[in-house]
Amino acid sequence: MKKLVGVVSHHEREVEELREDRAFAVAYLQVAMESLDNTEERAGGLIALRAVAEAYGGLGAVAAAAGISRESLYRVLSPKGNPTHKTLVAVLKTVGLRLTVTERQKVQAEQTKAGDDYAAA
Repeated sequence: MKKLVGVVSHHEREVEELREDRAFAVAYLQVAMESLDNTEERAGGLIALRAVAEAYGGLGAVAAAAGISRESLYRVLSPKGNPTHKTLVAVLKTVGLRLTVTERQKVQAEQTKAGDDYAAA
């Protein structure tokens, strides 16, 4: 099969955008991390964290800086991953971020409003 010239994969472009726009990366990860509460949506949050790790150093470098093996990082940031709190904190710290706590009702209200805004558009 012939490789298409000038074509970039969605994943490559996503990582590039995350690398180029720090505010976008933070907002992207904030939304994605909310999915960790729901076991049916958890994979999306883990894949998003993986993309941010790739954008800010690559998985090998992030794993080394976080003090875990590259293989372990690939495993916990996979769709079926189950990272520990320690691993999440270490990875986030390595890419210059941290976990925060938000009142659940506030998040749900914001999500409902965003859904209403989307439906109205």
